[in-house]
Amino acid sequence: MSNKYAVILGNLGNTCDRFLSSGYKEQPDKETMIRQAAEIPGIQGVELVGSWDITEANADEIGSLLHRYGLKCVSIIPDLFGHKRWGRGSFSAKEEEVRAAALEETMRAAEIARKLGCGLINIWPGQDGYDYPLQADYLQERAWLTEGLTQVCRAYPDLRFSLEYKCKEPRTHSYLARAADTLLMAGAVGLPNAGVTIDTGHAIMAGENMAESAVMLQQAGGKLFHMHFNDNYRAWDDDMIVGSIHLAEYIELLYWLRMTGYEGWYSMDLYPYREDGQGAVRESVAFLQGVESMLDERAIEEIRELVREGNAVRSTAWLRNRIFNRG
Repeated sequence: MSNKYAVILGNLGNTCDRFLSSGYKEQPDKETMIRQAAEIPGIQGVELVGSWDITEANADEIGSLLHRYGLKCVSIIPDLFGHKRWGRGSFSAKEEEVRAAALEETMRAAEIARKLGCGLINIWPGQDGYDYPLQADYLQERAWLTEGLTQVCRAYPDLRFSLEYKCKEPRTHSYLARAADTLLMAGAVGLPNAGVTIDTGHAIMAGENMAESAVMLQQAGGKLFHMHFNDNYRAWDDDMIVGSIHLAEYIELLYWLRMTGYEGWYSMDLYPYREDGQGAVRESVAFLQGVESMLDERAIEEIRELVREGNAVRSTAWLRNRIFNRG
């Protein structure tokens, strides 16, 4: 069965950094980006960021555009990171009114998701963390974070809430930093609609083995709800074209996603600052489709045998022969 590919809509727009806040390109309109997404071979869905891409005011318009171009809304990402009110946290903020606003923002995204027939809310609480010693009340702030996430999961049992982790940026330390502690948070919520998103770049930056993280989450009752794909050099969240750096690790990841029965979306999450956005997404999907095609029945059985044996020399030789079409 072929994988389902999607893209975060902003990948196709103007992407800014802290050195050039105006970005390196012109910003296309929403219809242009949706049309560009639909033109990419393999793309069947998009992810929308609340307040950036979709609001209560334009939900009908965006829904109509998605229908016109044959795309599904894969997830909505509540904007809990892109406004100055979240600068000291959202669900874990010390101010009660900010925590209440985070809850409201997430529930607003959930209502829009229901309207669009979207079953997933992807939560990245990027501002929930700390920067200095003696700054954070770890006990209280983690309790507030758990409480807020529990409230939204309980309020919308028909939707799945997937927690995306990242070890740092914009804070120097994030409360949801790695796969294991994010799984612990989903467990603390204790509801079946709470799960985890692996962003491959975040996992790489955290020093994780993407494949092992995926297996761990799947072993924990299928808690891997969603996947974001990109690449980096490990030191920072560069959000580069998928497979441009970590070829072998991506082959292993896709093998284990198949072996553990992952049925969610493969969603592109890139920041092509200077590159053509549509081209970067197209190449990312094409790379993953290439790995998918390489993992035919024969390859799957060969990898099973390699894993059983555990011989690194043979495994490396197998990769070399497959990459250079010698086997």
